[in-house]
Amino acid sequence: MVTVSTTSAPCLRLVMALAPSLGTSSLLPSPETSSYQIRISNLKRILPKKRKTLAYRFSVGGRLSTWPAYASGQAILQNRKPCCSPEERSNKQASLTIAKPRYLEELESYLRKELQSLDLTKENAQELKLQPYREIFEFFIEDFKTYKPLLSAIKNEYEVTLAHLKEKIHSLEPLKAMLVSVSDECTRQIVALQEEEKAEVTMLKKEKLYLLKLIDKMKEEKESLQAQVNKLRKNVAKEYVRYLNECDARKLLLADLNEMRNQQLEMSLRQVQDVKGEDLVKLTLALKVARQDLTKAQVELNTMKADYGDVVPRRDFESQEKKYSDLLEKMEVLQKNFDDVQKEYDTLLEIHQEAVEERDRFYNELQQVQRSSTPRPNWAKCSEVVSGGAERWSYLEEGKTSDQLVDVLLEEIGTGVLKEKDTFPGLGKGDKVPVYLRYEGQVKNRKLNKKEVVNILKEIWKEKVSADQQKGKQSSLPEFFLSYLQKRYGDVSAFEWSYTIYENIKLYRSNEAMSLFYDILSGKVDEGLYHGQNQLVSNLLKELTASDSSNSGTLTTEQFNTALKAAFPLKTSDQIQELKDASRCKVESTEDLIDYRSLFAEDEEGNPEPFIAKVKSQHASEKQEYLRELRSELGNTLEVKVDDLKTAFCAIDPVIDDLTLDAYICLAFQASKEQWDQTVSLPMDTVIERLLAGDTRRIGPLPEETYKSLSEGGEAGAYIYC
Repeated sequence: MVTVSTTSAPCLRLVMALAPSLGTSSLLPSPETSSYQIRISNLKRILPKKRKTLAYRFSVGGRLSTWPAYASGQAILQNRKPCCSPEERSNKQASLTIAKPRYLEELESYLRKELQSLDLTKENAQELKLQPYREIFEFFIEDFKTYKPLLSAIKNEYEVTLAHLKEKIHSLEPLKAMLVSVSDECTRQIVALQEEEKAEVTMLKKEKLYLLKLIDKMKEEKESLQAQVNKLRKNVAKEYVRYLNECDARKLLLADLNEMRNQQLEMSLRQVQDVKGEDLVKLTLALKVARQDLTKAQVELNTMKADYGDVVPRRDFESQEKKYSDLLEKMEVLQKNFDDVQKEYDTLLEIHQEAVEERDRFYNELQQVQRSSTPRPNWAKCSEVVSGGAERWSYLEEGKTSDQLVDVLLEEIGTGVLKEKDTFPGLGKGDKVPVYLRYEGQVKNRKLNKKEVVNILKEIWKEKVSADQQKGKQSSLPEFFLSYLQKRYGDVSAFEWSYTIYENIKLYRSNEAMSLFYDILSGKVDEGLYHGQNQLVSNLLKELTASDSSNSGTLTTEQFNTALKAAFPLKTSDQIQELKDASRCKVESTEDLIDYRSLFAEDEEGNPEPFIAKVKSQHASEKQEYLRELRSELGNTLEVKVDDLKTAFCAIDPVIDDLTLDAYICLAFQASKEQWDQTVSLPMDTVIERLLAGDTRRIGPLPEETYKSLSEGGEAGAYIYC
């Protein structure tokens, strides 16, 4: 056996030295444990002197005490076997009093001191706590030289296992972090899916409610129809029973009539035989039988009179029934006419009441005006100031109110002031300044007249429509206005033209072309209004041209009336008559022909003919009436939501298509269809104002007219839902 000294030789060297002598390869360190054993050896070098001192002090000459393993300094109870004899039991009890060896006590004391000196609040407290036990175990290995190889092997295996487990824990740390991140990602995905499902569930719930309402309505219609069917069945059953009774009675009458004819024939034959001279007995017997038959016939006749005394002939019955049906139809017609007259009377009564109230209001206003107003100005005095004299002033004041005449005077005054200006002051380059007016310094006044400005505006509209068609989307008018002027006149002169045009269109508010361009340019009106008016006039011209089969440029009054009704199917007869009167206002010929092409002409300042002006004014009035119905349908709601507005449009205009409805809602809320879910409610006045500024019009007839037309066409059940 190889003897190992108690000096501070490392554990790894000791095992390497003992392995050949013991003849075992299990004690040699494996490649897996080499790294950890190096760390153990480094750790052991920290306290080499302490280990030598303790090892020398705890073992005296390398010899250990033989204190039994089951003994301690105090009395320890041992498990005793039930089969032990009393002598053995007494020997064991005597051994309990053996004192604990001093070496063991010092080791335990050393362990307690080391454990008390450790800071167990650190993260590696368990490893620090394990170190004193390692040192105690090292002392045992060093002192028990006989068992040193075995104890070293046991210690190495534990150390290798601990190292392997630590490396495994370290390798699992990234997996734990990845697991946490994957768990968070899955949680986020689940939350997102729940949000999507929530929106879908909300939409399905709304659809469910709508379908339930539709089902309830159809159930009500079914119950109503079923009640009508039951009533008709009862009437048919009654009529059938009455018919059977009349048929049976008729058959009985015919049978009795045939029997009476036979009896009469027999009597006539008997009379003939009497004339020929037959037997008296036979004649007596025949007379008796005849009397019996007569009595029977008399009884039957009385019975028939009693049963059918109130029965009339079928011919009379059918005649009376026909008269009754005719009278019933006349009565129904008269009742319908009476109901119509009653409704007209009620309507006229309401109109009369309104007229009386309006008359009283106007009378009160007249009294107030007479008390507070000044005399009406003498507009003829303006002819002396306006350029062109009385002739031009008579043309300007024709058909205008006092307010409009004030606008005309302001335009005339502004025209003079505008012509005297040589430059305009620039408004600067701030963000609040429109892009076409962003200029610093003085801008030259080009001094354009109305005709020149109107021609430039027409060219701008023409170029913009062409550019928008090429791009496939609508561009901003202010930006296009500036780019057009820069392209045509250059960057330097563009602002001179833009300022000059802007000042002119701002001044001439009575000119329709300038006024509309100014409202769209300043954002007061949507550009769709201009395109809608052009489309309206274009469709009217197409209908009139289609009616002109000879392409002569003229139409008869009947053809013109038919074309107007085809172009404007929703207009009333009064509105059609107004258009016909407007088309005749400048016609001097008495012929029944209308030069429809001249109705679309414009003067040099861009003002349309009275016919087109009347078409546009009617269109504006119809839009206002349409929006008035929309406001009435929305009720007293202060805030309007997307769904509320959609429902109101469908109620007042049932045949409106989805594209037009979406366009109206986008115009009202200034948001695209994708942004509707995020759109909050808007005030009622804001919604109506935005719709009034755009091209809003009725698509189909009124709901009452729609229902009436469907009923007359046999399609009363074909309701149209938005």
